Amino acid sequence: MGSKKKEIALQVNISTQELWEEMLSSKGLTVVDVYQGWCGPCKPVVSLFQKMRIEAGLDLLHFALAEADCLDVLEKYRGRCEPTFLFYAIKDEALCDEDECFSQEKDNSEDEDVASSEKSCTLAIIKPDAVVHGKADEIIMKIQEAGFDILTNEERTMTEAEMRLFYQHRAGEEAFEKLVHHMSSGPSHLLILTRTEDAEDVVSAWRTFMGPCDPIVARREQPNSLRAQYGTEMPFNAVHGSERQEDASRELALLFPSFKFSEEVPKATLDKSGHEAKTKDED
Repeated sequence: MGSKKKEIALQVNISTQELWEEMLSSKGLTVVDVYQGWCGPCKPVVSLFQKMRIEAGLDLLHFALAEADCLDVLEKYRGRCEPTFLFYAIKDEALCDEDECFSQEKDNSEDEDVASSEKSCTLAIIKPDAVVHGKADEIIMKIQEAGFDILTNEERTMTEAEMRLFYQHRAGEEAFEKLVHHMSSGPSHLLILTRTEDAEDVVSAWRTFMGPCDPIVARREQPNSLRAQYGTEMPFNAVHGSERQEDASRELALLFPSFKFSEEVPKATLDKSGHEAKTKDED
């Protein structure tokens, strides 16, 4: 009976005041997707929240759905067309002391912190266009031959919600929607790379090995690069690499939540307006 109640608290579509109050009494963090009856809940984020719930623990993170028209407490959210998420947190003294126990469980489980404390790392993604054409293994072999160590290689189909967050700094660009759609269209290979010989910074070394962002330019300027050999046209350029070390840290933290950094993340370079400076060749 207890397990049934927990399942309801995690995934119930809250339609009454009684269920709403029961949800508010749940220990841990509860994320409520407030939706409109005419459009339904936000489906793209469901798998992302479920993944986060598994990472955080079933007793720490709950997910619920609530239709705005069914509850007076949600009256101010009625008629909105954008997704709305509410977060409610209640500390459970019976659970571990905040994040301390969760960290200990991670340390005592399988070794998920794949980076050596003496090595800098970067993110590499073999994109869906290269995977669907059966080029992933060939690219991985070339990566290793070029002197990169692959600490993690995970095949995963990413959600649109993940990719919107991943590329949020490009949200204003014309190609944003096309990029998000492509990156969530099929399986990718997500790699954490480092180098045995640190003669060159791993982030810069990987970007050099990928070649120019546009495959057409890559074939003209760096014909031996990965994008020249496996890319076709934008955004189907076969591989992604973090632009700078701070970008690698952000992207790895997003896609590999259990990944821990041993070194200080460098401060981002700021432009005169105080915003993080970016170059245009970011993918």
